[in-house]
Amino acid sequence: MKIAYLCDISPEHIQPYSGGNARIYQALKDHVGEVDILPQTWGAAEPVRRAIYALPDGMNLRVRWRMHLLLSKIIARSVTQALAAKHYDVVFGAYSFQSLAGLKTPYPMLKAFTADASFTVYKRSEVGQSFGSSWASRKLLDPLTLRAERKIYRNLDLALWPSDWLKQEADTLYGLSPAQSAVVPWGANIETPPPEHTPLAISRGAAVSLLVVGRDWFSKGGPIAFETMQLLRAKGLDARLTVIGTTPPSFHTNAYVTVLSSLNKAVPEEKAQFEAAFRAAHFLVQPSFESWGFAFCEAAAYGLPSLCMAVGGVPVRNGVSGHALAQGASAPDYAALIEDYIDAPERYANLRRSSRNDFETRLNWDAWGQTVEKLFTSRLKSI
Repeated sequence: MKIAYLCDISPEHIQPYSGGNARIYQALKDHVGEVDILPQTWGAAEPVRRAIYALPDGMNLRVRWRMHLLLSKIIARSVTQALAAKHYDVVFGAYSFQSLAGLKTPYPMLKAFTADASFTVYKRSEVGQSFGSSWASRKLLDPLTLRAERKIYRNLDLALWPSDWLKQEADTLYGLSPAQSAVVPWGANIETPPPEHTPLAISRGAAVSLLVVGRDWFSKGGPIAFETMQLLRAKGLDARLTVIGTTPPSFHTNAYVTVLSSLNKAVPEEKAQFEAAFRAAHFLVQPSFESWGFAFCEAAAYGLPSLCMAVGGVPVRNGVSGHALAQGASAPDYAALIEDYIDAPERYANLRRSSRNDFETRLNWDAWGQTVEKLFTSRLKSI
């Protein structure tokens, strides 16, 4: 099977899209077929693209995809030319729905796409609403974007959503048929770690380790994690908090908080710190607004239960890989749940086992690639 990979950023760059773009690309190569990366050039509009990339990051992000839609007829020509130069079975889009705008395939092929959110679904959800938007965006630009999304998504043969939440929202909003839309969960952005030989013990007589992972302390729910630790300590428990990826403000640090602000897993010593933190933690406490959340998949890989908010498409399943609490839940709710497990150590050990099993059976890229291969093979028979 020959696949043409289409995204506004090359999947050979591992940092953009939180590493998901690179993982999707690799899973296709490992399990589905030969994969060629289509050019990201804008053809005759390439000077515009270069000018946009010269802008500050925040402005670049907001302007780039909207200009891509506006200039789609010009940009799509270079994609069509690349497709015509070689015979492909599938054109596969990841993340950047705008890359599919205006695309007319030069011969019959399967058109597939995956993303952990669409612009309008995200914008209208409690996740997107938590960040707000301007009046001009809501009244002028958003209706135009929705119109473009409907046209693009309805033209797909397969939309592969990682969560039930996104499938349900997208099906309703864009009018997708059951044959077009499928749920295929994504995986973790780490290499598969060995499973625990024995689940990490938990008790009132030993330290209880909490973990937060992310680049933004506040958006990842860091303040609630810190307060949860403080509440547990106030009840006589030796609760401690490790933070990876960011530095909390001074009023959210004390002698019981360990900060590993930025770890590069390509550096052996820092990778070892990352792994040790996940191995030693009893709970990932991350009540953040997420449309998916790779950190929850990574936690499951280590048998680490996650405590999060039940928003968007978070992959945490209650009583299986942790617990997703209602959006209004506060630090006392998280602390009470942790105490329940401290007083039921065997139930906690089972939660760690089922967290790892959820990773092995559902939240890994091998499972994603194998499922996608079956879907593509079945669908190509009708083209």
